[in-house]
Amino acid sequence: MTSAEIRKSFLDFFRGKGHRIVESAPVVPHDDPTLLFTNAGMNQFKDVFLGTGSREYSRAADTQKCIRVSGKHNDLEEVGRDTYHHTFFEMLGNWSFGDYSKREAIRWAWELLTEVWQLPKERLHATVFREDDEAHALWTEVTDIDPTHVHRFDEKDNFWEMGDTGPCGPCSEIHIDMTENADGGPLVNAGVAEVMEIWNLVFIQYNRDEQGTLHELPKKHVDTGMGFERICAVLQGKKSNYDTDVFTPLIHRITEVTGTPYEGEQPQVAMRVIADHVRMLTFSIADGAMPGPEGRGYVLRRILRRAARFGRTLGMRDPFLWRVVETLGDTMGTVFPEIVEHRNVIEKVIRAEEDSFNATLDRGLEIFEEIIARTRKEGTSEITGADVFRLYDTFGFPLDLTNLLAEERGMTIDSAGFDILLQEQKERSRAVARKNAAVSGMNEQADIPFETHPSFDGYSVFIGYDTLAEDVRVMGRWHDHNLLYLLFDRTPFYVESGGQTSDSGVLRWNGREAEIKGLLKVHGNTVHVVETHDGFLPVLGDVVHAAVIGRARRDTMRNHTATHLLHAALRRVLGTHVQQAGSLVEPERLRFDFSHFEKVSDEQLREIESLVNEKILEGIPVQQHRDVPFEDARTMGALMFFGDKYGDSVNVLQIGDFSMEFCGGTHVRNTAEIGLFRIISESSIASGTRRLDAVTGRGVLRFIHQLQTQLQQEKHRQEELHETIRQLEKELAKATVQQGAGALDDILAKAAPWNDSRIAVARMDVADGEQLKSLGDALREKLSSGIGLLASVIEGKVLLVCVVSDDLVKKGIKAGSLVGPLARRLGGGGGGRPHMATAGAKDTEGLDALLADAPSIIREIVER
Repeated sequence: MTSAEIRKSFLDFFRGKGHRIVESAPVVPHDDPTLLFTNAGMNQFKDVFLGTGSREYSRAADTQKCIRVSGKHNDLEEVGRDTYHHTFFEMLGNWSFGDYSKREAIRWAWELLTEVWQLPKERLHATVFREDDEAHALWTEVTDIDPTHVHRFDEKDNFWEMGDTGPCGPCSEIHIDMTENADGGPLVNAGVAEVMEIWNLVFIQYNRDEQGTLHELPKKHVDTGMGFERICAVLQGKKSNYDTDVFTPLIHRITEVTGTPYEGEQPQVAMRVIADHVRMLTFSIADGAMPGPEGRGYVLRRILRRAARFGRTLGMRDPFLWRVVETLGDTMGTVFPEIVEHRNVIEKVIRAEEDSFNATLDRGLEIFEEIIARTRKEGTSEITGADVFRLYDTFGFPLDLTNLLAEERGMTIDSAGFDILLQEQKERSRAVARKNAAVSGMNEQADIPFETHPSFDGYSVFIGYDTLAEDVRVMGRWHDHNLLYLLFDRTPFYVESGGQTSDSGVLRWNGREAEIKGLLKVHGNTVHVVETHDGFLPVLGDVVHAAVIGRARRDTMRNHTATHLLHAALRRVLGTHVQQAGSLVEPERLRFDFSHFEKVSDEQLREIESLVNEKILEGIPVQQHRDVPFEDARTMGALMFFGDKYGDSVNVLQIGDFSMEFCGGTHVRNTAEIGLFRIISESSIASGTRRLDAVTGRGVLRFIHQLQTQLQQEKHRQEELHETIRQLEKELAKATVQQGAGALDDILAKAAPWNDSRIAVARMDVADGEQLKSLGDALREKLSSGIGLLASVIEGKVLLVCVVSDDLVKKGIKAGSLVGPLARRLGGGGGGRPHMATAGAKDTEGLDALLADAPSIIREIVER
């Protein structure tokens, strides 16, 4: 059977048993901040097991995309080295939600394995929890398994728990004996490839309380999981998962790309690792994850860098991993169309990230070799934590990559020392963050010793969604030197949260006014900080008028709503891999950080900006759904991302069918109120993270005015520059003339005698005709009696200047009568006044010959 047939056979079998075939959940669980990746088929049904959700069906089956690279399921070091561990894998599973239980689960599992797939019964073993007499009995009652093949194990192997508390229960695993003589029974649960677990049947029948006591659940569930790649190897008669048709097309493609055959231990391990890691990267990115510096993003970065390093053992120094993605789409795209739909983005992300790492990999490997040499010279085989940290901090080497390199050299690493240095670095970062927070005055001060009003119930209501000014009552106060900290029964002031900056405004009391100097969030309540000069000292129970500066708040609201439009536009233009990575919303501008693998082009920026403005001009109503139960908000389709923390109830911002996100900030009521949106800059702030700065409303007007001012200043600068250039040109012309005039004495010394006069002829190097005429004037002044002819080639044309002294002009000799015939010999012509005339011509090559003959030609013309 092919892998596609095996998958279909499993689903068809359970469809025939009344199961709903459901789609795989995304491998990136955006709605579960407790998980980096979906690591089991039960993840999407977690709410059912916890009793917080339900489904319209009681039986389900699917093939679930799973990733295990961290925590107790970290199999990374085994990937590629053994035959059956993977970072990404499919888990075939079937579930019962309070419907059938152990009997059906065991009977159907045996039926599928032995009757449909016809696996040899003598090679199958089952394990049960040591106290689960029911499951032990059922195995021999509802199947014909060899009773000696049913084994009891303790909690470590056969008791499943979701966490320290909550749903749990015994499980029954099915193992297959692949030893030569089928005598591997004693090796069950021994962690050997010859006797391998292929299916786990979990019976969720208890709830563990905080004291560790187990209580029977009113409804019992079944949760099973079968490793797809493992069962393919079994059914296809392969000793390795990598020899099945799940992997062979990928490995064949890797051999094509690298030019290295799949032969020998080192190339085979490298290609298996690369095939596995490309699968993990492809499915992660398709479901919205991006390589980055922390959390889930760093896991992707680690995996990609690990694959790139194995590529070096195959001689690959240029990005190549992305070239395997197309083959994966060809083999799995029918079942998981998202990897085909997002192929272009996936390839670009992988290529950009690999290219970035390659820039530092070579230098890092050089440093690693130096570390190895020094470590051995010191007589030890352990690389220090300081050296491991240096490779991590300077060259981006993940810990497991350095460990891999060390193992290849027969060495170890001081991972504990590395962890200490890493924690010290994190603490330094936290200290800086705390210092910055203290400087800004916006850190949460939970220890303020408030004096509170007897009627204060501990909760101050935020009314700023609906009003900007209100009479409020003092329910808490603390006077510290010249600062007064006030807590009201309600407040219109918004405290910085979710990227939106705090409001500004004033408090008025008893004819006095105090400007808000700061706003703090303490135990969920807004604390107002004012100075106490001028006698502003209201006491508990006093009524104070609180007024937010409306203009600033409205500008902030425009920018905040525009941020949501921008986010939606980015995901439409660039792809759904775009996720918010940070934001700043203030009255003057907005800043939005987002995950993306390359610079946003000018064309894309124009498209994004146009799309946002289009939604503004459509005048879409903006709805703020407040205090929505979390599960209801998720059902609505509100966008949420890993790492965000949500309570039992949330606020959801909806802008028509264009955007829906969790948000507790303040917003306009209609997109038309935003006015206009303009992106003013795009930049990179980290690998895989871009930043956009933009303005709206009045901010656009300010931006236009700034541009106009800049244009005026630039125009003024250009005029000044042009004037400077003109002055320089004049000075240059003057200097050129002076330089040329200095050569006139030499020209006159070489002049040809004629009667009592002279004929001076020369070729000059000048920039333009005015300079040549100036030199002609100077030559004429130096001639007591005579005729001068100066020539130059300017912009590819000949220019002639002829001058005649006053005494010769009186005798009837005219410059124009001389220069014209001379120019005609070069295909040109000209004329002018008696004492000076100019002419132009095109024959530059004949100029030198003309100048050589000019004295005789001039004599001939004059004496004619």
